[in-house]
Amino acid sequence: MAVVERSRTACGFELLVAADAPGAAEQAARLLLAELESQQPSQEGPRRPLGLATGRTMEPVYAALLTQLAGLPAPKRQGLLAGWQSFNLDEYVGLGPEHPASFAAFMARHLVEPLGLDPARVRLPEGLAPDPAAEARRYGRELAAAGGIGLQLLGLGANGHVAFNEPPCGADSPTRVVDLCFTTRQQNAGAFGGDPATVPARAITLGMAEILAAEKILLVVTGAAKSAILRRALLEPPCAEVPASWLQGHPRLEVLVDTAAAALLPAL
Repeated sequence: MAVVERSRTACGFELLVAADAPGAAEQAARLLLAELESQQPSQEGPRRPLGLATGRTMEPVYAALLTQLAGLPAPKRQGLLAGWQSFNLDEYVGLGPEHPASFAAFMARHLVEPLGLDPARVRLPEGLAPDPAAEARRYGRELAAAGGIGLQLLGLGANGHVAFNEPPCGADSPTRVVDLCFTTRQQNAGAFGGDPATVPARAITLGMAEILAAEKILLVVTGAAKSAILRRALLEPPCAEVPASWLQGHPRLEVLVDTAAAALLPAL
């Protein structure tokens, strides 16, 4: 089991530092598993669904979650999977589940198929909807009807976005269709043969409003390339130019990093 140092910062959020990216992924998976266990029916009533993310940072997280679930007794594992409820952050406009670079396909590869989940319990916006703006509104209503997010898993974009909330973006931005900036398309080009021009220009994304309404938020950041934007997001005053900085105002924010990503953070 990876060793993770935990501390509460003067800024109010919990900071968890793992030695390396695999250790951070293992810890993120443990936190997701704990949330899955808390989703089970209780006298307190139904739990809120998980909020899930995609991308390179999440691949080892989901691989670790598969391993941890496989280690559970079969009846417990089956009970957790039968009660699975999750909403993803976003989807490209114009891509359907059959497209290998869609986020629906990502979720199918990394969770739905390996775990034998009911795809209807792993919700995403419909990228092929004829009216993307209407689909964004429908998805926001569906999430609201489910009670909102319990634990929201997030990565961090190179330009400070979370989900596809591109800068500038206010804290009250709703679920909507967004135009993707060149930096984001360049960052995601690996799934499209390396050419940013082939990355869809638009996406449907949960807004900062829905993200900030989650009961808990887990921001996972690994690698030295994210250290500078992570420092801006956590330590500079919140602003629309760094959408992730709005997370500072959340009362139950946990930030899970490896030592490379934490390199520019002071002793908090």
